Amino acid sequence: MTPSATFSPCLIIPCYNHGPMMAGVLESLRPFGLPCIVVDDGSDLQTAEELQHLESLTPWMSLTRLTVNQGKGGAVMAALRLAAGKGFTHALQVDADGQHQLSDVPAMLAEARSYPDCLISGQPVYDDSVPKSRLYGRYITHFWVWIETLSFSVKDSMCGFRVYPLRPCLQLMAKKNLGLRMDFDTEIMVRLYWQGTRSRFLPTRVTYPEDGLSHFDAVKDNLQISWMHTRLFFGMLRRIPYLLKQRKNRPEHWSSTQERKGLWGIRLMLSVYRTLGYNAFRLLLYPVITYFWLTGHKQRNASARWLERVRVTAAHRHIPLPYPLSTFRHFMRFGESMLSKLASWQGDKTLTDAVLVNPDICESHITSGRGTLILASHLGDIESCRAIGSLSHRITVNALVFTEHAERFNQVMKEINPQAVVNLIQVNQMGPETAILLQEKLDAGEWVAIVGDRTSASHHQRGEHSRMIYSEFMGKTAAFPQGPFILAAALRAPVMLMFGIMQQKRLHIYCESFADPLILPRANRLPALQAAVDHYAARLEHYSLLAPHDWFNFYDFWQHPADVASDRKPE
Repeated sequence: MTPSATFSPCLIIPCYNHGPMMAGVLESLRPFGLPCIVVDDGSDLQTAEELQHLESLTPWMSLTRLTVNQGKGGAVMAALRLAAGKGFTHALQVDADGQHQLSDVPAMLAEARSYPDCLISGQPVYDDSVPKSRLYGRYITHFWVWIETLSFSVKDSMCGFRVYPLRPCLQLMAKKNLGLRMDFDTEIMVRLYWQGTRSRFLPTRVTYPEDGLSHFDAVKDNLQISWMHTRLFFGMLRRIPYLLKQRKNRPEHWSSTQERKGLWGIRLMLSVYRTLGYNAFRLLLYPVITYFWLTGHKQRNASARWLERVRVTAAHRHIPLPYPLSTFRHFMRFGESMLSKLASWQGDKTLTDAVLVNPDICESHITSGRGTLILASHLGDIESCRAIGSLSHRITVNALVFTEHAERFNQVMKEINPQAVVNLIQVNQMGPETAILLQEKLDAGEWVAIVGDRTSASHHQRGEHSRMIYSEFMGKTAAFPQGPFILAAALRAPVMLMFGIMQQKRLHIYCESFADPLILPRANRLPALQAAVDHYAARLEHYSLLAPHDWFNFYDFWQHPADVASDRKPE
């Protein structure tokens, strides 16, 4: 179907004992000039009489009464069938409890007109009136829906403010019995996705009125929702080939890939962690990581290539591997590192839980009172800088990050643990302003952590060889960013290497003095820079062989600009 004059929408409202609210809802909908189908889902006598009275006063409203309460899903499906029977092509569902921002109706209809084959849904923006239990419950459902669809495109599956395309809905309802209660909204969206009907989302404000009436039964409805997710999960398993085929190709370079979770996801993980505890949450990692392992084709291939390179390098250098290598265990170690982050942010895991291999080196930097630059990497637990900071409350560790989420991430950190000693500093590029900011931090005796192992997508896309330097790593030439090393030289501060890797089921933190300071003489700047990067690459390789599963660069680390350019050329 393409946008055309055949777009014919109506309104549908399932109602169960919301008689006092219906007059206000209908009055808010009146300006839109749409026919409205109200389904009375076996309401009490007071609501039934109120709805009959409203029907007599509202010529654009038609009323149908179900003699026995069917549940929200049953009422919506009855309304969808009635709408299709009247010749409408789309039905905009509005709940009767007054939660929805009805001024968004024109935007919802415009989106449906532009994308008539899609399910158009509100993406709730909540205020402080939302009950926390309902909010966290939604996050858990979002998580399962992502698994059931093998996609992050479904941003919210529980909002009752949506525009249904009637033809695919009736096709689905004809062959499948859908949930009749609060499980309906999620199940129909997931099954429509399986059927080929995608969802589009528009942000909309949702409030919970103080005098609002909710029919959500915490025990009964949660059990039905749990059973629904069980059915959908096993239904997803046989659809995996189809669902994977529908996934879009990923961008070429690692830093072009969007993050796969928002800050609300971090809050959700923390909530689950606080409720279940460390050990129980660790068990939940297995289905989560299994999902990512199954769906992350590109990352899984990158893991396999990395582990093969580890095997070849270790054999060539006659170095025994610490454990059998496995792509799944590689993914699991990454998941465990995320759990360690939660514990660290929560304050449950500190330096006492780890082994500080060279304590004298770290303590000497602390007692000197001088600001220190930490050269870290994406090998192992970068959160070890937080543990280092907790050695002394006088030390503040600033992590330099190239991400737009730094400010909000800092806010979450402070919400979790006001005593957190790591600050995230957001920068867009390595320039003079960055150097000035970091110099101020170092002059105040603070520490600054920066990773030295990742180049940016913009360097690759523009072929900026001058901002990269090549060094041998694991038997093959890899690109490293010049910026961290040039910055270290400009700051004239002590530079320390730090690696936090898992050995014998305990985090081992290694600290090494790298330079004091790092000097890049003008006369032979390039050779000195090459030597510094070679030294860093050699130490990165050393610790990678000690803990291969701690390598968290799930992309082609040896990708060169020419490779990206050739990938972009048309065939």
